[in-house]
Amino acid sequence: MQTREKVIIVGGGPVGLLCALNLATHDVPVLVLEAHSELFMDLRAGSFHPPTLEVMEPLGLTAKLIEIGIPVRKWQLRDSEKGVIGTFELSLLSDETSFPFRLHLEQHCFTPIVLEQLRNTPHAEVRFSCQVQNVTQGGAGVRVSAQTPDGLEKFDGGWVIGADGGGSVVRKCAGIRFDGFTFPERFALISTTHDLGRQGFTDTAYISHPVEWCAVFRLPDQGPPGLWRFLYGCDPNESEQDAMSDSTVEKRLQSVQPKPTPYEIVHRTIYRVHQRVASTFRNGRVLIAGDAAHLNNPIGGFGLNCGLQDAMNLTEKLIRVLRNDASDDLLDLYVRQRRTVNIEYVQEASIRNKRLLEETDESIRLSRLDDMRRASLEPSLAKAVLMRSSMIDSMRRANSIT
Repeated sequence: MQTREKVIIVGGGPVGLLCALNLATHDVPVLVLEAHSELFMDLRAGSFHPPTLEVMEPLGLTAKLIEIGIPVRKWQLRDSEKGVIGTFELSLLSDETSFPFRLHLEQHCFTPIVLEQLRNTPHAEVRFSCQVQNVTQGGAGVRVSAQTPDGLEKFDGGWVIGADGGGSVVRKCAGIRFDGFTFPERFALISTTHDLGRQGFTDTAYISHPVEWCAVFRLPDQGPPGLWRFLYGCDPNESEQDAMSDSTVEKRLQSVQPKPTPYEIVHRTIYRVHQRVASTFRNGRVLIAGDAAHLNNPIGGFGLNCGLQDAMNLTEKLIRVLRNDASDDLLDLYVRQRRTVNIEYVQEASIRNKRLLEETDESIRLSRLDDMRRASLEPSLAKAVLMRSSMIDSMRRANSIT
């Protein structure tokens, strides 16, 4: 590479670290600034879809993840009263992808793998306890100001990538709007060692109910049977303390799968959920990706995957720009591709998934469940569902945009 133009990445989560790794692997100097003192242990994301595994494979990450993750080869749609509505076999995708499965692995198991590889890659520096305060840009580059253990420091580079989450300082400094809405209810995420697989649950299952809808999925732990996660919406009128109380959590888990003894809870968390998309993913030399660019509810596991796909799409184009193989107009294509599919697929699909599970009109709810039952029984219809839910359709749509 003729140029040694440094890229500053704000945010040391999965999206920021993946951006850094792909750039540094291609000899682009990178500096990652992370506000936390160490890698953040985020419990919310834990599913990798086929296109994400595909784009990370050249970096050697996919093979490492498969070694420690749980391949999920089918998922269920259930109803709280009617039981299993349909089972969808991801083997139907075998002629579409080399990875016809979801891979379950917690985000906080993924980031150390990327960080270790990044630290063994030349041209890469990662600094923790660096709280970015301001980002400015001019024709020649960018300047990032951050509060560090040594006081206020300023860092100069050619480009800045904001991968600093929904409250992105980078996005705000660039004057980019973040349009959308926040759901009135908070979401609870509860982990237990109780093995739902013994009750016939697949490693991912969605349970429909007008009030007590739920999603469950299995993740790796110290040993079998792993951890089972319950994801559900809380009563909007309920305080966080009440929602997270032992009695409330126990009642909710028992409503999904009754058992004679109390559930052993390993950890629990509660958080707000948003549906938002930035008005653009670029302002000059400032680019944003992942949660800094878009947020969605977690039903379907699209958020982390969309962010990691952003990271690879963006950095592949930025590498070409830095090598003088393309003008920086190529970065506008990143915006068109990734913003379009987020609006057309991720936002729409995640909202639709939530509505399917929580529909209160009984006739509509039963009609939707019947549609899904029929789809599960007809391979061509089931494959169409899987192409959307596994994000293969959205990746192909993005790649088709010029």
